[in-house]
Amino acid sequence: MTAPPPPLPRPPDPGEARTNLVLAAVGEPELLRADAARNRVLLLDAASRLLACSGPANLTMESVATAAGVGKGTVFRRFKDRTGLLIALLDHREALLQAAFLSGPPPLGPDAPAAERLHAFGPALMRHERDHHELILASRNDPLRTYAVPAQRLRLSHVSLLLRQAGAGGEPELLAHTLLGTIDTPLVHHLTCERGLSTGQLEEGWHELLTRYGVPR
Repeated sequence: MTAPPPPLPRPPDPGEARTNLVLAAVGEPELLRADAARNRVLLLDAASRLLACSGPANLTMESVATAAGVGKGTVFRRFKDRTGLLIALLDHREALLQAAFLSGPPPLGPDAPAAERLHAFGPALMRHERDHHELILASRNDPLRTYAVPAQRLRLSHVSLLLRQAGAGGEPELLAHTLLGTIDTPLVHHLTCERGLSTGQLEEGWHELLTRYGVPR
């Protein structure tokens, strides 16, 4: 039987915001030996080149092994499966976003009021995922895995904390799930590509929901 995903971290109290929320990898964190770290960089470089040339649909463990000049088993040992490889490719991009909302300048960073940061966070996350939507969609072969990865738990904790600091009504974690669900990559892709909505309309929806939750714009 597959083990259940680890519990979501408790959102910290307002005074803990700067110390408890730290950068989280998209996939599970690990400590690597120097040679293993070099192999990981080699494989990710090869995967990035293939991704740029042919897109995520044509990215396979075999093609990465060939491009990197290693055996296929090396790729499987490093990333376990194709989803693990795709998630690893997202790590660097995710780190840039996390740095922006954890320690960057306002309105995303900690020097802005909680309400202002909340209103800035949704559009920033939407733009980030829109820029990498093909890679993100390709990595979503297990719906439950989305909620278990550290990066998603960090986003949830961050939004929950800001909701609490901004004095929003209701249960902060449940509200955070609802807010993040409205800008999840598959839904945004469907609404913009299939339904013809603009990103501006979706961003306005984020602001409207926050206002309804008692977070003034």
